Amino acid sequence: MHFSVITPSLQRRALLPETVASVRATITAPLDFSFEHLIYQNGPDDGTAAWLADAAQQPGPPLRYWLDAERRRPGYARNQLIAQAPAQAWLTPLDDDDLLLQRSLYHYAAAIRAHPDRPWLVADFLRVNGHGRYLPGEDYYAWRFDSPAAMLTAIFRAEHFIQGNVCYTKALLDEVGGYDAELLTAEDLDLYVRFLLAGHLPVVCAHYSHLHRFHAQNTSQGIDAAKHNADLRLIYNKYAGQLQALGIAQPGH
Repeated sequence: MHFSVITPSLQRRALLPETVASVRATITAPLDFSFEHLIYQNGPDDGTAAWLADAAQQPGPPLRYWLDAERRRPGYARNQLIAQAPAQAWLTPLDDDDLLLQRSLYHYAAAIRAHPDRPWLVADFLRVNGHGRYLPGEDYYAWRFDSPAAMLTAIFRAEHFIQGNVCYTKALLDEVGGYDAELLTAEDLDLYVRFLLAGHLPVVCAHYSHLHRFHAQNTSQGIDAAKHNADLRLIYNKYAGQLQALGIAQPGH
């Protein structure tokens, strides 16, 4: 079993070292699996490139990175990283300002062993502020659904959302197609909708995947209820025929 942690990065010199350290702190025992961290550094360089060059030479789990002077949308960057992952990899998205918990990959691996035919897993995560202080009442908790249609219904009613707290096979991504490289936001939700439309309900894991750092430079700043609903309408319209065939109403109805 092999995990590829995928991290697009844009001017995160101050935060990325802790993100990388969190992945390298992963404890796999007593299970036997390998993992690596893949980083796509894009946009104007803020010193991250030199830091990555040094970090990649340090002992520990493999850290591979790519540099792109152009500022890219998240879906594009994720697709570039996934193309470098082994065909059998389990892909674990991690934002460049978040922190993977030490046993996150271990718990994903245990769930994979328990559900060998399921290609997609989802977990809870915790929110912390820019200084790492826990924010009570801001947890994300995954729901259990009886069917993909039930989960899709909750998503388009804005009752449920998924934000990077997942793990899935590269084969599943190949089945439904990669991230939409043109979307400005919600490219992850767009992908997960396609997982569900393909009939794949995620395994809900009983662990926390990561710490989501909430700070002034979050890329999610400004994503309020109105913007989320706009994203839902955009995604719904992309797959309206399939969604309507399942009896799923458009957002706001």
